Amino acid sequence: MDTFLQVVGWGAISLLAVIGLVAGLIAAVITGGNKGAYIVAGIIGAVALPFVLALLGVTAAIGAGLLAILVIGAVGAVVLVVLIKALTGRSDDRPRR
Repeated sequence: MDTFLQVVGWGAISLLAVIGLVAGLIAAVITGGNKGAYIVAGIIGAVALPFVLALLGVTAAIGAGLLAILVIGAVGAVVLVVLIKALTGRSDDRPRR
């Protein structure tokens, strides 16, 4: 894990957080959901997925460079935001106005 942090650096983690923030904001605007929850979910997903992949031994993502790590972070943000929406989304059947 320390090696991953040395390779990626704090600058990349900051970029991952910004990517997650943007993904969360976009999801909140599209779905009309709770902005705070989507922003937090986006940031956590964007920062966590590269770490999870590193823990699982997927070192190709680390070796591919910063752009690949940022793309993986964006995927992580989207996945976690979609999961949050699926778990907390409304399931009412009334028509919307």
